[in-house]
Formats: sequence, C-alpha cells, structure tokens
Amino acid sequence: MTKTILSIGTYDTKNAELEFIQSCIEEQGGKVLTMDVSVLGDPDKPTAISKHDVARAGGMTIDEVIALGDENKAFRVMSAGAAKVVAEAWRAGRIDGMIALGGTMGTDLALDCAQALPLGVPKFIVSTVSFSPLIPPERLAPDIQMILWAGGLYGLNSICKSSLAQAAGAVLGAAKAAQPPDNEKPLVGMTSLGSSCLKYMKTLKPELESRGFEVAVFHSTGMGGMAFESLAKNGAFCCVMDFCLQEFGNLLAGSLVSSGSDRLTNAGKYGIPQIVAPGALDLVDFAGWQEIPEQYADRPFHEHNRLIKSSVFNEEERRQWARELAQRLKGAKGATHFLLPLGGIEEWDREGEEAFDPDGLSAFIDEARTALTGNVPMTEVNAHINDQAFTDAALAVFDKWIEDGVVKTR
Repeated sequence: MTKTILSIGTYDTKNAELEFIQSCIEEQGGKVLTMDVSVLGDPDKPTAISKHDVARAGGMTIDEVIALGDENKAFRVMSAGAAKVVAEAWRAGRIDGMIALGGTMGTDLALDCAQALPLGVPKFIVSTVSFSPLIPPERLAPDIQMILWAGGLYGLNSICKSSLAQAAGAVLGAAKAAQPPDNEKPLVGMTSLGSSCLKYMKTLKPELESRGFEVAVFHSTGMGGMAFESLAKNGAFCCVMDFCLQEFGNLLAGSLVSSGSDRLTNAGKYGIPQIVAPGALDLVDFAGWQEIPEQYADRPFHEHNRLIKSSVFNEEERRQWARELAQRLKGAKGATHFLLPLGGIEEWDREGEEAFDPDGLSAFIDEARTALTGNVPMTEVNAHINDQAFTDAALAVFDKWIEDGVVKTR
C-alpha cells in the first residue's frame, strides 16, 4: 500500500527545502500530507494543514498568536496545536509516519509532535541541532530518529540536499517496513547495564517468557532509561523490574549520562507494579572524552570503552541516594517491592574487582533499611545481584503478584 508521510515545517521560510523533501518522497512512490507551522508568513502555496488549523488546535487564532509578540510564546502555542493535529491525523488513519524540519524552534515543536505518536510509527526530525546536548532526554520519543541537517541553515545547496534526500528515503522506507508492537503478550520492562556488569536478565528473561510474558530489556546508559520511562508513562508495561539505577545516580550527581529528571518515577506515578533493586547505583558515569572531575580523582575507576567510563560513589553519597530512592518510591500508586542484595550490586564490586568497596555497600544497605522502613516492602537477598538467588527472589515477588492479580496475565 502507498504510505503517506506528514511533512512538518515553517513553509514561509523553509518552503524550498520542504518541497524538496516532498518531491523525494513522491519520486519513491509515497504520498505527502503537508502541515505549515509558521506564524508570521505564508507559504508559496496552500498546505493541507494550515497554520490557522494548528493555531486553532492550540486554543488560539493565528492573529492571537501573532499578538503575543514573542517568538517563544508563539511557538509554544503552535507546538501544542501541532502535537494535537499530529495525533488526530494518526488516529484518523491519514498518515503512516512524520518528518519534520527545523532549527532550534522547529526542532522544539517537532519533538512534541514525535511524542504525540505511538511507538512503531516512524518519526524523523531533520535538524541543525540533532544529537545536541541542548535536547534533554525526556523530550525524546522512545523510537525517534534524528538526522543532522548539515549546511541547511538557509536555503538549498548540494550538501543539505544530500541530507534531506536521505531523510526522505529513510522515513518512507521506515513507514513501509514498520512493525508496531502487537501487544499480544503482556510486556515486562526491565533495566540493565550491558551483560557483563549486570547479568540477571540472562536468567530472568527465559523464566518470564515461560510464564507467557514478553520482556524488553533497556540499556541504562541514558537513552535506554529515557525510552523505559517514556513507555512506562504511556502504559506499555504490565510490570517493571527496574534493577539498574545507574542513571538515577548519574542524575543526582549531575552526570551528563542522564535519562532525565523523571527517572524512577513513571511506573509509580501511573500505577504500574514495580520491583526495584539498586543495580550499579555505586557507579557514576562520564563520557569517554571527559576529564574525571577532581572530586572523583582518587576513587576507584573503570574505563569501559572510548565512549564511557565510571568512578565510584563514596559512603555519604550512597546514603543520600538511598534516601532519595526511598522518597521516589513511597509515592507510588501501584504495588512496589524493593530487593536489597547484600552481597553486591554489580559485577565490578566483587572482591578483587575495580569497584570493590564493602564499606560503601554497607553504608547504602544501612541507609536503605532505615529510609524504606514503613514505606515500601523490602526483601533482603543474602547474595550478589548477579547470583541465582537474586533471580529467585525477583520471581517470588512476581509470581505472588500474578497469584494476587496485581500483575495481569492478559
């Protein structure tokens, strides 16, 4: 079947570029639904969805948007309207994917549009700030695709046309090949860190699948946690096993390897049953190109590869993290259970390994026992988090929740 791509942009200033994208899609056999999100100017020719439609969806007329007299405020209204229009177009079956084009303003709006579409719907943003740290993780849809708009700030040229043509082909190809989740089996969301630092998913995944569940494991190095939290927010999981909290520690320490300020909140906020453990909460991450900050210079250090390296939190920091963890968990609206492995929380903290720090682990355990008392049910596991005993403890809680109807099997 012919696929229709929604093309989003400011057709008053980016008309040539957007028409080039449209021509590329159409040459490959696709269709294009155009949406203008400009404010002051008008496109060379009418678009299928006008700026008036977008402003109206945002609760104002375009004249009222212009009267705001502030570009940022105006685009906030247009962003809200555009996201609603995109969601409605998808529900009505008018589109099979979206592509948006912009600088910082256009990208800001496009991020809201991408989040308005469900997982599995192709969503491409061609941006002058793709991959930039300007974009916080929580603004990213879990399956978003971004393409750097090289040399495209103003007007068409052979360099930017190369990027635009690839983007056009990519979104149409994705729409043709897309396989949205079928939701045939209830989905368990799990966090982990690689398969060497944390290993419990190797034994948990087949056990959960044998019980009739599908399992999605998220790599907790920033973007993985972002996707995990986004899907929890949208009700994708019947239960979560949030066993790697390294991103949570990174957030509290101010590391750039972050998944956003809402880490460890959405399952609880939306009533999803959650089993939580402090996997890798002893480590703080740095980008491979960063110098280690002075405060961490004399601590144990692990260089994982050229992209990422880690130092170890001290005893007081671990106590603080335990208190903050308890604070976030106690407000949960759904069933919550905390597993506390007494023998260690990641592979590198075993005796003889780089992050071995029994005093630090003891400090966290002591503080967790105090902070979680009376707030969240807790099971102490006299084993390392990567031992079979931890897997058995997690399954015991999960199976009891199935028996009690807390975790739905259909």
